[in-house]
Amino acid sequence: MSAKTKFKSPAFEAIHSAAAGLFSVDAIPQETMRSFDTACLSSIKDLQPLEIKALREKLNVSQPVFARYLNTSVSTVQKWESGAKRPSGMSLKLLNVVQKHGLKVLV
Repeated sequence: MSAKTKFKSPAFEAIHSAAAGLFSVDAIPQETMRSFDTACLSSIKDLQPLEIKALREKLNVSQPVFARYLNTSVSTVQKWESGAKRPSGMSLKLLNVVQKHGLKVLV
């Protein structure tokens, strides 16, 4: 794991580190390592519709420009901001990255 990996707590980091060591010497299977990943790593933060709109406005971009950066449609951004749809998967991860680092990471 990289130094930027976020763990739920220092205890979970220690547990994950031990499991990663066991995995590296083939003492545990990949399926078990995935279970440790799920249990120990912090999850992606859900964003509420108002948070998505506030993020876009903070970045001072229009819905079409925001959609272009995120490689999605204007309609999708509108639905996220109105609460008609919720971002998930890679879209949610990308929004979290943009929230933390700004649009410059996408350029």
